[in-house]
Amino acid sequence: MKIGKSFKVLRNLLLASCLALPGAFTSCNFLEVDDLFDDTMKFDSIFVKYDYLVQYMWGVSDLLPDESNVFRAPFNPGPLATDEAFTNYTNKDGINYVLGNINADNISGKTMNIWPSMYQVIRKCNYILSRKHEAKMTTVQDEEVTGYTHMLRGYAYYNLIQNYGPCILVGDEIFPNNEQPEAYNRARSTYDECVDYCCEELEKAAKYLPRDIASSYFGRPSRGAAFALIARLRLQQASPLYNGGNAARITYGDWKRSVDGVNYISQTYDERRWAVAAAACKRVIDMNKYKLHTVSIDPMQPVRPLPSNVPDANFPDGAGGIDCYRSYSEMFNGETIGSKNTEFIWGRSFGDLRKHMEEVFPPNDIMGGYNGLCVTQKLVDAYYMADGKDIKNSSKEYPYNIAQGTVTDDNFSKVKESFSGYVIPIGVYGMYLNRENRFYATVGFSGRHWFVKSNTQSQYGPFNVWYHEMNTVPGSDLYAGKYSSVTNVIDYPGTGYVLTKWVHPMDALKGTGSNLVAKYYPIIRYAEILLGYAEALNHLKASYTIELPAVNGGNLSPETYNVSRDPSEIAKYFNQVRYRVGLPGLSSEDMADETNLDEIIKREYMIEFACENRRYFDVRRWGIYEQTEKAGIYGMHLGEDKYGFYQTPAPVNQVNNRNRIIDKKLILLPLPKAEVRRVQDLDQNPGWEN
Repeated sequence: MKIGKSFKVLRNLLLASCLALPGAFTSCNFLEVDDLFDDTMKFDSIFVKYDYLVQYMWGVSDLLPDESNVFRAPFNPGPLATDEAFTNYTNKDGINYVLGNINADNISGKTMNIWPSMYQVIRKCNYILSRKHEAKMTTVQDEEVTGYTHMLRGYAYYNLIQNYGPCILVGDEIFPNNEQPEAYNRARSTYDECVDYCCEELEKAAKYLPRDIASSYFGRPSRGAAFALIARLRLQQASPLYNGGNAARITYGDWKRSVDGVNYISQTYDERRWAVAAAACKRVIDMNKYKLHTVSIDPMQPVRPLPSNVPDANFPDGAGGIDCYRSYSEMFNGETIGSKNTEFIWGRSFGDLRKHMEEVFPPNDIMGGYNGLCVTQKLVDAYYMADGKDIKNSSKEYPYNIAQGTVTDDNFSKVKESFSGYVIPIGVYGMYLNRENRFYATVGFSGRHWFVKSNTQSQYGPFNVWYHEMNTVPGSDLYAGKYSSVTNVIDYPGTGYVLTKWVHPMDALKGTGSNLVAKYYPIIRYAEILLGYAEALNHLKASYTIELPAVNGGNLSPETYNVSRDPSEIAKYFNQVRYRVGLPGLSSEDMADETNLDEIIKREYMIEFACENRRYFDVRRWGIYEQTEKAGIYGMHLGEDKYGFYQTPAPVNQVNNRNRIIDKKLILLPLPKAEVRRVQDLDQNPGWEN
């Protein structure tokens, strides 16, 4: 993650000098300082003045994960280890994780092994905080360095908690080199201790971080980013897996710290945690800085008429005045510049963009792609109809026209449909018609129109792309199914779908003028805060008064939040997410029962954040990981003609699906076995001990 300019020139000079030094450090583990110059030689040249120190500080960010890289070289298993995404490719860490091919022995060689790199960040931050006074900075400069350094350190702990659960809290301690192993012996803290410490770090950062970030510094975290990460952590801490419910007891009841027998995960339910999470979300809302991304209606571009059950008052009180398709799609496809996106609380430029687009674009020999990064039938079925009805209970106005038995021509569209610049061609199966706007922004289904507008050579598109078996280009169509690739037999959509969330109409990989629009990735966006607030309020049976540090950052006096299960408050914020995409809000019946509303909120998370790397963590914190995995990966019937292709979806028959394992140990990544062996009191995550 690039949240500042790296100190590359000076660092390269320093490393060159370091290489001339005799000897090497041989007693290293993750708690030691770095072997190279940055942490082992004197820092006189770094701490001489503010300019050097601040550049060194931004260089630390190079060690943090690229959050957008969730499919290639991911820092955690991500979407491919969930029920929302799939690929035929066997070189993906997410797939290999659920196939049981990644373990404590070999994780050291994987990009997901961020245990050592996060402690490198923490060590570097500890050095900065211990010696920053030597730079003789102004008060403003000192506050800048202090705020961002605490943010870097807090974010490093955040990533450790997300991947591994409880971690080792080292505080401000700086470990020396070349000591005996016992000098580095540390036990892991409990999960709650880790979350509390991480939130304290982020609170310290928020005190000094700016409320607003200049466009030229897009990618740097603001005060809102610190507050939003706290909200995410507090919501996770309140969730069943970590809050003493059945999930916590069943999964972690026997997991105790070996040095003192203390449970790593709380076994006692505490409703007040939901109140703290609600207050943390409301604090972000009360900043009055963020709002959901919307696009006003263009009178020259027709939009889909709102269903009769959707309020037409101007957004956010209804779905009026906005283009509900573009309001969602242009948040991801690059049409809206990241620094101008009011929904991005913290975002970054999309890394490795071309590789990602190659994996979702149709075949290499025609359109330049590999055609193999898929979404699942379960995700497809999760999307609502245009009027908010479930596919099993569709209305006459927006029918779900799939075959009840043999697929016939009556199940396919007879007219072309266009809205908001999007096109649904003639001949599309009824499963993909009349669906909500987020479906069309995310799912590349059979028959989807690929515009490739930056290409000016017709042999490379545009095409209506069908995922049947043929490899021909009749007229304006391209068949890109199981046997479409002439170079690689696994370059096809194993489920019958590809992920199109980041595809812009201008994007093209081949042909004269072909180009890709720059994309931006949300590390955390405002919609998550709104849904998190609704989720937390829904679980409250009593009223609570919660105090949190003030939203203005500089004032340490607390602000008070009074929270309770107020249906009108839940609807006010949840409904914004629905109205933005042209769906009806919550009904009184939806909100009458806590369990029912909880299921509605969970489904909204799955749809709203599809393939944004939230579901991997959500199904775990909710304690439903095993349940969601047991459903398996389903898709269309690849290799069939169109009548066979659209038969009742079936389990995907690839090794990547048949050999998936379901095991509670997959809730947390294993610590590298070598580190566990080095540190006597370092307990391994449950299930990974052998």
